[in-house]
Amino acid sequence: MGLETGRQGGTDDLGDYLNILSGTTQNVAGIVVAAFATFAAQILLTRTLGSAGFGVVTVMTQAAFVLSFATRAGMDMAVLRDVAIETGSGRYDKIRVPVARATQIAGLVSLAAAAVIALSSGVVQDLFSIDAARNPWVVPAAAVGLPFLALANVWLSATRGLKIMRYTLYVFWAGQPIMWVLLMLVGWRFSETSWMSVLAYSLSWLCATGAAYYYWRRESTAWEPAPMEPGALQSLMRYAGPRAPAALFSQLLFWTDLFVVTRYVSDSQVGVYSAALRAGQILVLFLTSVSLMFSPFVADLHNRGESERLDRLFKTLTRWTIAATIPAFLILVIAPREVLNVFGPEFSGGQTALLILLAGQFINVATGSVGFVLIMVGRTGWDLVVYGLSLALNLGLAFLLCDRYGIAGAATANAVTFALSKWARLALVKKFVGIQPYDRNYLRLVIPTLSALAIMVITHSAVDSGWAADLLATSVFGLIAYAAAYLAWGLTPAERRGARSVLGALKRRRQAS
Repeated sequence: MGLETGRQGGTDDLGDYLNILSGTTQNVAGIVVAAFATFAAQILLTRTLGSAGFGVVTVMTQAAFVLSFATRAGMDMAVLRDVAIETGSGRYDKIRVPVARATQIAGLVSLAAAAVIALSSGVVQDLFSIDAARNPWVVPAAAVGLPFLALANVWLSATRGLKIMRYTLYVFWAGQPIMWVLLMLVGWRFSETSWMSVLAYSLSWLCATGAAYYYWRRESTAWEPAPMEPGALQSLMRYAGPRAPAALFSQLLFWTDLFVVTRYVSDSQVGVYSAALRAGQILVLFLTSVSLMFSPFVADLHNRGESERLDRLFKTLTRWTIAATIPAFLILVIAPREVLNVFGPEFSGGQTALLILLAGQFINVATGSVGFVLIMVGRTGWDLVVYGLSLALNLGLAFLLCDRYGIAGAATANAVTFALSKWARLALVKKFVGIQPYDRNYLRLVIPTLSALAIMVITHSAVDSGWAADLLATSVFGLIAYAAAYLAWGLTPAERRGARSVLGALKRRRQAS
């Protein structure tokens, strides 16, 4: 399966692939910018505040980001799905009012949560074992950002429902991380502290909110807003109700073990584990990019009953996601110490935890966008059940293993939970939607993977000029070997034809212009 045209796919399939590839390319560009900006922020934090300060900032900013998935009240995914369905059916007048109601609900819920958290600073600091004397104001600084996190993401989800990815690139991937770095540098001129770093993070989301609203209004202002139909708000709430706690649980799965391990290890070890988590999550960046663009297509195609087209799209995109992730996975597995040295020499002790985390995250990637498929077809109740059970498992394993094994125990809890959670979603998508992401074309990834693995191992063993040169050489030569082998053996015949068709169209367009 691939960029098919003809009997199996058709020109609609080609259009879907090109739209998703265009959006994904924009996302990847944004991810690169976000990676550099986030990496710059992490380096600034570790070099300025040390591993202990970095751990506090990571815990509080991620706690705010994770909590925002609950305070959005499920409205981000609800508007994405509704906008995709309504635009697919040509009912543009049914869009603006529901989006406005959704943002009002998300904003009010987030504002209330922010007030409660700010007034409960002592409880939150005790929960995460944060020294209140050394880190005053850090909790209120994080709470300030909650309403803006919610509003920005609801408006960006609405634009993605239109199958427009560039605004998420501008605001979410690129704008907010860069703004955080800039605001942090300004804030440190007044107070070089953890709480100022967290406040800069919150204010960066204020800027993102303004930009997200501007872009949504620009796209939707021409549509005449029709009143919501009777029962439409109740339908929106029924969909979003299970999604709100499920979204919180989904993000907690990435960070619960970090929050638990703060009770069993030193602040420095928390910082080391934070760096290992960050490094391991590099694997899911491309998956996230594809899923964000794939989601409106799932809602639209499922609503129109085009299951076979959806199945073809699911298989191809999952294989492409795995193919794009393999080079990063190999680099992290072969050179974990060198990767962690990027954060500073004191972080290299997290390599065992990183290797364990990679096992779970690779399964996360290899199962594709199953979670988004489940949500977009309306099975939010089942989504909540899986996430609730997964969170309970993660908590239980983390408390059981962190006391004895420290950050390695936390990593094990994380990996086991992700594996079981994604396998459960695979089974549910097969049951309710009748699709699954695998076919024989995955065998085409074997030769490119083995080629890159061999070159990376040889390069890693041969380079003896310091960790930076080792990491750079291993990455560059391995990526070249992988790309060459993929072009020779990884592409399906249909993908080759599709690529030639696209290149020919681009060439004709340049000649015409």
